[in-house]
Amino acid sequence: MVIRRIARIVVAFCGVGIGILVADRTASFAQTLFRVHFAFWQNLLYIAVSGLILGLGAYAIAPWLIAGVWQATMWLEGRLQRVPIQDILAGSFGLIVGLIIANLLAAPLARIPVAGIVLPTVGSLLFGYLGLGLAVKKRDEIGALFSVKRAIGRDKGHPALPKIVDTSVIIDGRIADICQTSFVEGPLVVPGFILEELRHIADSSDTLKRNRGRRGLDVLNRIQKELQFPVEIYDRDLGANLDVDARLIKLAKLTGGCIITNDYNLNKVAELQGVKVLNINELANAVKPVALPGEEMLVHVIKDGKETGQGVAYLDDGTMIVVDGGKRHIGETIDVLVTSVLQTAAGRMIFARPKGLEVRGSERSSAF
Repeated sequence: MVIRRIARIVVAFCGVGIGILVADRTASFAQTLFRVHFAFWQNLLYIAVSGLILGLGAYAIAPWLIAGVWQATMWLEGRLQRVPIQDILAGSFGLIVGLIIANLLAAPLARIPVAGIVLPTVGSLLFGYLGLGLAVKKRDEIGALFSVKRAIGRDKGHPALPKIVDTSVIIDGRIADICQTSFVEGPLVVPGFILEELRHIADSSDTLKRNRGRRGLDVLNRIQKELQFPVEIYDRDLGANLDVDARLIKLAKLTGGCIITNDYNLNKVAELQGVKVLNINELANAVKPVALPGEEMLVHVIKDGKETGQGVAYLDDGTMIVVDGGKRHIGETIDVLVTSVLQTAAGRMIFARPKGLEVRGSERSSAF
């Protein structure tokens, strides 16, 4: 109650002040209108009466005015509590920039005849609104300029580019082994929407999907606990209306980082938009052992091939070896000689023939 009384008195004094100001500005106009000339005491009386009238009026309406201001304040506070802090900061920054621009243009605008009276005010409202609206819409870009790179570890301790992982790489699991070898420098960035996608997969009613999701969560847990590798969780909103791939690309652009993925389509789309991509499958193909024609290998033939008499074996990394004449050695471990190597989009294929068969063929040739 005491605060309300004080506020009512303050409002009354404000009314008095406004009344005095208005009377002082309109005294000459009133004299011209009524064709009279006020003496000093008359002018003083006119100002005092005007101040008293507006002061009493302000005191009378103060309870409703205070209640209205209080309700408006509570409504504004409730709205602001639902607005993300990034929007508030970005909006404040944009509003300040807009008002600064409007202030710089106020002097030239004020020199315009007639319209110069209102143009500075209109300019302040216009540029303030434009600055606020534009800053809120571009908050991610503004954040990237000032704090995003630093927030995810791009400081003196971690000068490397951020590596943003997608769901396919986490579920694949090889990223943990690659990080353990120190061939990939951190920090490793895991977006919040990727974690949410993993959680949905781990909670799936489908057994296969559920196992894949849980494997991905286990891989992340392993990276965080067992490896000396910085892992950052990025929880900022990047646009709920965008799909996962679009948000990954947007995050990579904001942070100046690159995407680690196994997704062929994401790989191509990201490259088209100028985002660097590290593809685990391409890395695996690049580090496969190179086999040269004439090189000897020890392989285990497990099945027959497409052509007559062929057998098929595999290296530890999954490379297929087609053994010409190896069908009769199915289930056996034999020495073979590489005859040729074929590189395809799916990987390497090695063609070979049993070493003993090669020797016998050479003996027959020399006999002739």
